[in-house]
Amino acid sequence: MAPGSRRPLLHLRAARGAARLRPRRRPHVTDVLIGGVALGPGRPKVCVPLVGATAPALEAEARAVRPAVADLVELRIDRLAEVGSSRAVERAIAAARGALDPALPILLTCRSAREGGGADLPPRLLEGLTMLAARHDGVAAVDVEMDATDGLAPRLVADVHEHGKAVVMSFHDLEGTPARDEVVGRLVRQQELGADVVKLACTPRSPEDVLVLLGATAAYAAREDARPAITMAMGPLGVVSRLAGEAFGSVLTFGTVGAASAPGQVDAARLRDALDLLHGAQVLAG
Repeated sequence: MAPGSRRPLLHLRAARGAARLRPRRRPHVTDVLIGGVALGPGRPKVCVPLVGATAPALEAEARAVRPAVADLVELRIDRLAEVGSSRAVERAIAAARGALDPALPILLTCRSAREGGGADLPPRLLEGLTMLAARHDGVAAVDVEMDATDGLAPRLVADVHEHGKAVVMSFHDLEGTPARDEVVGRLVRQQELGADVVKLACTPRSPEDVLVLLGATAAYAAREDARPAITMAMGPLGVVSRLAGEAFGSVLTFGTVGAASAPGQVDAARLRDALDLLHGAQVLAG
């Protein structure tokens, strides 16, 4: 299947009744469903990473995540002790899915070492694990790195879409913050490669870098053809970007219930409280 030849898995949310006060929406961005969770304008969804090295550890982590705190979870199979084993990955998915509340969908991620993860897999093995995840009923969406080795991204997108799952395409800059136009360009390129949700994380070296990331997010979200976007500046300087997504156009943020998967992630319960507070301000602003 050629990249971009399949329509993304878009879903328009049904109206939830007539509200007197409604947040300002970005009408160009159409929601994407991951399981039963709609990613789109409004209060950003909270995703909790599961980073255990074994199936029992993942089961314990998953039991601690409740729908009152999280909207979905990210299963980081690159943190598995046996990440190269398809049986270990299957056990990990089954353990997490069995322990999670049914309302919490799983985004499966195998983050490469060059983008801050724990895996350095040959392309053929990475493709095999991606196909395994896409076929598994316990997985609702799969992360695909836009710079996957050997230009693998288009094939991975096609594999995931072939099984009716959503693709979150990602890029992580561990060294710094790209210029505003480059951030927008990378998000647009992910969209061209067939991503249903686009994602970019950067490493700010100054408060100005955080402003660059936020401004680029708003610029991308204002495009007529924009897809739901996830952006964040990592580390202590970037925490504000994990809180202010609704104002700038980022639809999801990561919070912890236990171990973090990236620098700057904060406690999910406190994060959700902050998001609710900021969402209320957006509603009042009309």
